[in-house]
Amino acid sequence: MAGEPAGLPAGAHGLALLDRSTLARLPARLRPSLAPSALSVGIVHLGAGAFHRAHLVVYTERAAELAGEERWGLLSASQRSPRAAELLRAQDCLYSVRAVAPGRCSIKVLASLREALFAGEAPERVVGRIAEGAVSLVTLTVTEKGYRHDPATGHLARKDPELLADALGRPPRTVLGQLARGLEARRRAGAGPVAVCSCDNLVGNGALLRRLVSELVALAPGGFDAGLDGWIRENVTFPSSVVDRIVPAATPADVEESAALLGVEDRAAVVAEPFSQWVIEDDFLAPRPRWELAGAELVTDVSAHEELKLRVLNGSHSSLAYLGALAGLGTVAEAAGEPRLEAFVRRLVLEEVAPTLSLPPGVELAGYLDAVLERFANPALRYTCLQVASDGSLKLGPRLLGTVRDRLAQGAEPRRAALVVAAWATALARGVDDLGRPLVVLDPLAARVAELLGSPGSAGASAARLLGLLEVFGEDLGEDDRFRRLLADGLEALSAAPALEVAALAAG
Repeated sequence: MAGEPAGLPAGAHGLALLDRSTLARLPARLRPSLAPSALSVGIVHLGAGAFHRAHLVVYTERAAELAGEERWGLLSASQRSPRAAELLRAQDCLYSVRAVAPGRCSIKVLASLREALFAGEAPERVVGRIAEGAVSLVTLTVTEKGYRHDPATGHLARKDPELLADALGRPPRTVLGQLARGLEARRRAGAGPVAVCSCDNLVGNGALLRRLVSELVALAPGGFDAGLDGWIRENVTFPSSVVDRIVPAATPADVEESAALLGVEDRAAVVAEPFSQWVIEDDFLAPRPRWELAGAELVTDVSAHEELKLRVLNGSHSSLAYLGALAGLGTVAEAAGEPRLEAFVRRLVLEEVAPTLSLPPGVELAGYLDAVLERFANPALRYTCLQVASDGSLKLGPRLLGTVRDRLAQGAEPRRAALVVAAWATALARGVDDLGRPLVVLDPLAARVAELLGSPGSAGASAARLLGLLEVFGEDLGEDDRFRRLLADGLEALSAAPALEVAALAAG
């Protein structure tokens, strides 16, 4: 760009990159009120994805601003790829969050993320930072995959070779390995108590994480220091939390739109909806940011909030994603705006999910559902059905199968929830949508599901084979004749008619 000072890195469109040297060019309202150079790292975060940067970092920075504290900078360790860490480091770990909705848009640069690294290249550094006395929190957003557990039982995947290698002492490559080795190093260093807080969509995520760490420590006798598990019980808390904000993966168009608003190029730009919620179990031995100043709720028990969010919001999201993908719809907003799918989701929630819920105080379900569907229909968010549909074999349990189990126990037949499970399997196995276009949904069990549904036989036989996936359905659902019949009905319906027609009939 003409007139740019010499030596500034040029962005793809002639704009300078966002970094400390260009920060002063931004209007004051867009700049962070915290000076990056003044912040020290007090939180190690495992994961460096967009959701983390639009949620935890936002709450933490706002809380630090209001409390006048500079000790809550974050180190984020990406797990699957070095790309996020590289983008952030090139910008001195500065990035923007743009909140968008019809007729509304706001953007601000955040400074609280102070270090970014790729754990695959520097596992010892992750371990070492967890052991530092200045760090009193370890947080995680690593998706369901990162926990390397059996979703049906909630226990460690003991045969996972990566976990076993970490337990035997190699530089840890798994999230659980990094966490356990970091706690071991913290004990050796005498660094004191720490809280480990999961921000992933899992039932009882804190208790689950505590159990998985304990099982990893015990996986290979002699692999960890003797007495480590006892020290963890005395010095480490694992508060559960419920997180909510829609944060799709940023597109090149999103990066361009953020650059137009900032006047500099932000290659790590994040786009999100305006809404955000965080409910945290108040279980901390060590210091923490005053997140409540930023709007987080500190409670003694998150279970009612968790059940509502997972079964209503996430369950509806998955329902729209699978049926929408089969119908050939591109985004969740398009699916939420399709009257037949909206009607289906309303009947699913109000007639099948509602009887299984204990609502948090002050929450009215119909109003909550209205707000959820309005958020999903936000056309400014380019959240694709395929993004939401990915890894369904790890998501069905907390989002839909809990509802299925509870309704079966109540003597009811959850046929709409069963239809969504059938849509998941059909989307993995069929390979094309209702418009005849290729349909590829990423899932660790995709090949197995395709094989099971591709074998000859009736829909009932296909349902029986599918329910043999014990890591998804457990033994109880596999042996339940009612659910097998409901699942078979869903598979047969989706094989005979387009998804939108099937959803319309199910909503009737």
